Amino acid sequence: MDDKISVWVVDDDRSIRWVVETALKKAGHIVTCFPAADGVVEMMEKETPDVLITDIRMPGKDGIVLLQELQAHYPDLPVIVMTAHSDMDSAVSAYDSGAFEYLPKPFDIDDLLSQVERAYIQSNTALSKGEVPSMGTNSSGIIGVAPSMQVVFRAIGKLSRSNVTVMINGESGTGKELVAKALHQHSPRADNAFIALNMAAIPKDLIESELFGHEKGAFTGALSQRKGRFEQANGGTLFLDEIGDMPSDMQTRLLRVLSDGEFYKVGGHEPVKVDVRIVTATHQGLEGLVKEGLFREDLFHRLNVVRIVVPPLRDRREDIPLLLNYFLSRAAKELSVDIKQLHGSTLDYLKNQTWQGNVREIENLCRWLTVMCPTKEIQLKDLPVELLEKEEEIRVGGDWLTLVKKDIADMLQRGDTDVAKKMVSALEKILIYEALEFTNGRRQDAAQHLGWGRNTLTRKIKELGA
Repeated sequence: MDDKISVWVVDDDRSIRWVVETALKKAGHIVTCFPAADGVVEMMEKETPDVLITDIRMPGKDGIVLLQELQAHYPDLPVIVMTAHSDMDSAVSAYDSGAFEYLPKPFDIDDLLSQVERAYIQSNTALSKGEVPSMGTNSSGIIGVAPSMQVVFRAIGKLSRSNVTVMINGESGTGKELVAKALHQHSPRADNAFIALNMAAIPKDLIESELFGHEKGAFTGALSQRKGRFEQANGGTLFLDEIGDMPSDMQTRLLRVLSDGEFYKVGGHEPVKVDVRIVTATHQGLEGLVKEGLFREDLFHRLNVVRIVVPPLRDRREDIPLLLNYFLSRAAKELSVDIKQLHGSTLDYLKNQTWQGNVREIENLCRWLTVMCPTKEIQLKDLPVELLEKEEEIRVGGDWLTLVKKDIADMLQRGDTDVAKKMVSALEKILIYEALEFTNGRRQDAAQHLGWGRNTLTRKIKELGA
């Protein structure tokens, strides 16, 4: 862009300051750097930048405190937060404190330049920021440093000021309910109820009563009046898991409730008004169910206002050690025993498992190991027999193509759809991650190594959420 943007950069890491300053000056902008946040707000009495970039965790005053002070004194100043501590709480805290954007390190320089220019344009067109609601301090329990998890964290952060309806997609065991809870905990409804209901776990003839409640005597066994999940969640959030399993007649009733904000209990004659935020989740492709006539298209569009995709564990292998240590520690605390430690070879082996059960499978394994492993250090031989059998398969015959072949066979056996698309996407993500890691985030070099044009690489990163 032609305008010269005045940018202040606050980071205690000299190398980061140098990289950001060099890139911004090369783009024609005016840059001032600070090694600490102390005194930055006071300096704005003389001069105010167009955009401020800050790290979160720094000695002395941290980036969140700086953000809060800037919001109090300079609410129209766009602030871009960058941090190497890429956890969900950091992302949510950044957005809740008024950040314009959140960039986990390492980031692409082109992305940073784009965000600076976008922040400047938005600030100068005086777009309303809106009020920032207070958020609770509840811990989400969601763990991940992988780029694909950063997408999830940033989505939760951006939705923290909203009551919008959200659909969560992901395989079984990926933690969809944790994401739903985080959406509730970091929302204006956090002080009210979070009610979860798994549609696949309820007998069809009980779903209506479960959702909407019933009057005394409405059917055999209805000995008293009962509030349904909608009424219990009034003012809060109702999480409907496995929404694809909802019977067609209940889909019609749910659509009416979403449209009118009221319903009738089973056997009731007076409408019950509710104010409920709906969050749904499914491991199925609802678009496919819509095409097959098994799910109402109008309901799908009503529920699919914002979609969050929780990645399977095989697409975020860098998170496996974190998850193993977390669940081993939690299991030890639950059982009041010493924490088990993974031997290096055991950890290396577990990092290469397929983890078809995703995070839930890791959690179950850690409980099993905490109970069954006879020593404090977990050796390879201490793993369950089924995992050791997999190791033998790999040792005897399995190059990576053999493992891919097994994954494909397992997916077909489970009845998965779009198998080719999923496998090709997974492979392309791996190619992109490895190429960017090899080139230290330089997209032009990464594209050249992959044999793609830079535009092709950028498009695929956006399409794949890589």
